Amino acid sequence: MRIALAAVLLLLTAFTGFAQKSDEAEIRHVLAASLEDWNRGDVRGFMKSYEASPNTLFIGKAGVTRGHQQVLDNYLKRYPTKESMGTTTFSNLEVKLLGDGHAWVLGNWNLKRDAKAGGDIGGVFTLLLRKTPAGWKIIADHTS
Repeated sequence: MRIALAAVLLLLTAFTGFAQKSDEAEIRHVLAASLEDWNRGDVRGFMKSYEASPNTLFIGKAGVTRGHQQVLDNYLKRYPTKESMGTTTFSNLEVKLLGDGHAWVLGNWNLKRDAKAGGDIGGVFTLLLRKTPAGWKIIADHTS
């Protein structure tokens, strides 16, 4: 009986570890896809990584923005052209699974663009993601 119980516990532990690695890989894929959309000049595609909810939050130097549509509108206003969007990279990504279908991501961002388009900028971001039926979605973004 003890051997059977130990085998079940070992399988559950292995499955949990596999699920965590799978979730982390999915989150990293969501972020990579959002970068591809951004670097193509597709703000709407980029915003598909965010939950389409009035509860979605973006916190930046201009303050707090609430709601997916308002975040999208702000991005479209601030980055109206592919030139203004430049090319973005992420680095130093840390993904922490929080349990209950949530995860936290920390990383650096760097935006390269011509001086006429505003020049290079960069900073740090933290994201809170939620696992939804449509996959992992950003529900809060604090970018500085």
